[in-house]
Amino acid sequence: MTLPDSGIERLVTEARPTVFWSDRPEAPTANRALGQRRRADLVIIGGGFTGLWTALHAARQEPGREIVILEAEVCGFGASSRNGGFCAVSLTHGLLNGIAHWPDEIATLDRMGRQNLAELIADCESLQIDASIERSGELCVATASWQSDHLVEMRDVARAHGSQLELLDETAVRGQLDSPTYRSGLWDPDGTVMVDPARLVWGLQRSCIDAGVRIYDNSRVNDVSRVGSALEVSTEDGVVTAPKVVVATNAWGEPGRSIRRYVVPVYDHVLMTEPLGQEQLDSIGWSNRQGVGDSANQFHYYRLTADNRILWGGYDANYYRGNGMGPEYELRTGSHVTIAHHFFDTFPQLEGVRFSHRWAGPIGTTSKFAAAFGSRHDGDLVWVGGYTGLGVGASRWGARTAIDLVDGQETERTELRMVRKKPFPFPPEPLRNPVIQFTRRQIAKADQNEGQLGVWLRLLERFGVGFDS
Repeated sequence: MTLPDSGIERLVTEARPTVFWSDRPEAPTANRALGQRRRADLVIIGGGFTGLWTALHAARQEPGREIVILEAEVCGFGASSRNGGFCAVSLTHGLLNGIAHWPDEIATLDRMGRQNLAELIADCESLQIDASIERSGELCVATASWQSDHLVEMRDVARAHGSQLELLDETAVRGQLDSPTYRSGLWDPDGTVMVDPARLVWGLQRSCIDAGVRIYDNSRVNDVSRVGSALEVSTEDGVVTAPKVVVATNAWGEPGRSIRRYVVPVYDHVLMTEPLGQEQLDSIGWSNRQGVGDSANQFHYYRLTADNRILWGGYDANYYRGNGMGPEYELRTGSHVTIAHHFFDTFPQLEGVRFSHRWAGPIGTTSKFAAAFGSRHDGDLVWVGGYTGLGVGASRWGARTAIDLVDGQETERTELRMVRKKPFPFPPEPLRNPVIQFTRRQIAKADQNEGQLGVWLRLLERFGVGFDS
């Protein structure tokens, strides 16, 4: 890439500082705020994927159930519209992570994950949700020899658990997508589908409303308290009283501080290019249109959109002291410039392409890199969050599990150790920030040392905890 640093920075700063997926004229208008006192059978706090799937499943299970969703901004405002649209079968942040933490349950979790993805696709078809689903699979690429060794391990473990993944040498992987950085690849043709996340949110919102769910936007919940046999959910200008509550706020963690012990927000950064012309597409190939991720510890993920833009994200995940969140953390120019350099290093043949959008958003992560569940108020309030970057598909399963838990049902899902046992909590502040920042530096150091983990990362691995996006 011949552009100087100033040229890369100019490309980044010229990009529109907003989320591409929701920056479209078909975005629905906001629902009205609560502004009143109501009663309901179930209150769901959070209008992202988890909250919407929870409401939809609850309405299907019990038609006529009075269900209210309270969303602090507008439905899909958070991670649900800011992600790459990778909708995967895995509920455990990948097979290797699942085996490491839940070896006795991995067969069940893998079966549930595959069933969940098939049902998600079927739901979109039956509910006429146009989420631009592409059954394109996913390609994991190695850009260093130690990463190639890791892909071999992933292939062998997948085979032992019934999945046939194809290992590609340099010629084969560059035949699918041409980058001079690729050494090898691992092709999974059916473990991931690509979706348009905002259109999935909008379709789920419409389906919930059609099912009788009442959705209130701009209704941030300040408190949930016990009043007799019911729970009182309070916003600035309204109250909903209900016997059951599900908290589906993920990285935001509110209104219960207990969630923040287990789920921390990590800001992920994304760039979107302008639509590629045919000559540009021909220069890189990508005829299968699969999602792509590299296999470094600090990894990138990328994909094509329906109009042939490239979404490019990942690598520079940032945690801010005190679980810091807000607009001030979303336009970190340095992070966007860093990943822009990596984009042109990966695809030098695309020199001259411009970026149309840039954004960031919080990923909810746990120390086991997968969803955690908890409860308060004698089980009448249940929370779920911490999908660690794989929530597009796993949130549907998390929603069904949360409904089982809050309704007191004993199901195959609720009996899982993954559901019953919380991950190791993150340390509280002021210790949390320096521990996470030190861990991030050790992860970067491992990538520079052919993937070799230092003492600190080996210690975390030994105790089954870690930090990831």
